[in-house]
This record gives sequence, structure tokens and C-alpha cells, in this order.
Amino acid sequence: MTARMIMKLQVTAARLATPDVLHVELVHPLRPELPEWTAGAHVDLRLPDGRVRQYSLCGDPDDRAKYEIAIKREDDGRGGSRWAHEHLKEGVTAHVSSPRNNLPLSETATRYVLVAGGIGITPFVSMARTLAKQNKNFTLHYCARSADNAPLLRELREICGDQLKCWFSREGARFNPQTIGAYQDGTHVYVCGPERLLEAVQASLSDWPEDHVHGEVFQLTLDENFKAEPFEATIASTGERLLVPADRSLLEVLRSSGFVMPSSCELGICGSCECGYRDGIVIHRDKVLSVSKRQDRLMPCVSRARVAVTLDL
Repeated sequence: MTARMIMKLQVTAARLATPDVLHVELVHPLRPELPEWTAGAHVDLRLPDGRVRQYSLCGDPDDRAKYEIAIKREDDGRGGSRWAHEHLKEGVTAHVSSPRNNLPLSETATRYVLVAGGIGITPFVSMARTLAKQNKNFTLHYCARSADNAPLLRELREICGDQLKCWFSREGARFNPQTIGAYQDGTHVYVCGPERLLEAVQASLSDWPEDHVHGEVFQLTLDENFKAEPFEATIASTGERLLVPADRSLLEVLRSSGFVMPSSCELGICGSCECGYRDGIVIHRDKVLSVSKRQDRLMPCVSRARVAVTLDL
């Protein structure tokens, strides 16, 4: 895993898509094309104080002249969205990473079911564009309080036509995961939004093949009952042993011991710091790795181990 390039991009447009969602367009001030990306990708927005936030690209992957992101203002959040709403104005320079994709579309699927809740719609705009251009069989279920609170709805109606199914709770329409139906060979499901939506869909599809159900959340759910314990990390290539105290992350300890470890969110939701391990009982606390990948991969920003772990470093 290598650190991603950071670019100074210029805001060319910033408008409210809904009362609390800011739709931003970004271009490079000198280059006509930005790094390429695929549907489902996100970028890091680096704030002046060093904080990093991830936002899905919601434009057209074929249009490399600009990036588009949509940011929901969370007044009780960690402050990143408030800063974006207050400072990302036309003409402002923003520090943005090259794209990374933790939610790529399957190249072998014959049917795609997309389920979005609220601002979780953002990665599905590019997915819907790509699938529509390729004449793929897909359905997009969009869950929101109302049409007025559904960002990018106009664009999605133009892209999807009758392949868009809206579920507005204020109108008495609530999405039921059973709407997806029984598993059919070649069907892949993608869900993005609040934790409760992700969990409901995954529970409903518990008998589906693991690699046919894909999910992404934007915030790590805090486990108030989790109590961190110290453990030992052994570096496989050198035999060096590092003590990870209860009040420090594995990522912090690795860095303080001279290891160059890329990272971004440091919440277990972006995948930037992923590394391998060879043995040990790992306590996985991320929202990125699948069950199969957790057999030999971990996120050192949030994951820990019981007693000891050997890292593939």
C-alpha cells in the first residue's frame, strides 16, 4: 500500500443539493485531466488542521476534467463537514487525494442491486452511470426521508429511469430488504448508508455468497463495551517485538518504531493502512475487510490482537 498523491484542486462550483448537502465540483488549475477513477471510488479531503475526510466521487468516471463530491453537513459530527460547508466556495483551493476504490463493481455480475440510504447515495451515482452506459441489468433502491431530502435525485432520475426505486419514509414508503428477493446466480448487491441499513440488508441476505454482498459505511460505529488490552506485535521480516499498550493503536506504535505506514481516516473505514499478518487472534474493528480477507489482513488503525500477532512486514 502506498500513500496517495495529494493535489491542489480548485472549486469551480459549490451549490446546495438539499438544505444540508453541498455538491462541489473540483478541477486542476493547470492540467486538463485528473487521475482516472472507477465507479464507487472516493477521495480524501485534507483539512487545514491535518484532519482527513473521505467523500465518494459522484460524477461521471468518463469525465476526467473534474471531480464531484457531495458533503452532508453533520453539526454533531467531528467538524469536517461543517468546515467544508463554510469554506468550500467557488475559487477556493482544496487539497484532495487521488481516488481509491473500496467498493468496485463486479465485472462478472449479470444483475446489480444497489441500496442507498441518505448520503450513502453518492457512490451509486457513478455506478448507475456506468451500468446504464453498459446496458447492464440493475436496480437502484434509494431510501430517504423525502424527495426534498434526497441529494442528487434529479440526476439519478435522468440516469436510471424506471430502474430507480425511491423509498421516502415521510410518504409511508420504507425499504424492506426482502424486496431484493432470493439469491440468483450472477446477482451482486451493494449497500451504502447508515449502519442499521447495512446490517439489515446483510442479515436478510445471510445465506447469499459472501462475495456477492458488498457494503460501505462512512462512520465507524463506536462499541462502548469494547475494552482495549495491551498486546505484542512481532515483525515477521526481522523478529522485532513491539508492545502495543492499551491506550495506543498498532498504527501509532509501528510509526513510532520507524515503519512508514500510510493512513487516512484512522477509523477503519477507508482501507489506506491495510497490512498483512501471519498468525495470532486478531480483533477486527474495521468496516472494510470482508470475512475472507480477515484471515490474513488487518487495519492497524483500529484492529488489535489477543496477546500477540505476527505482522507480515
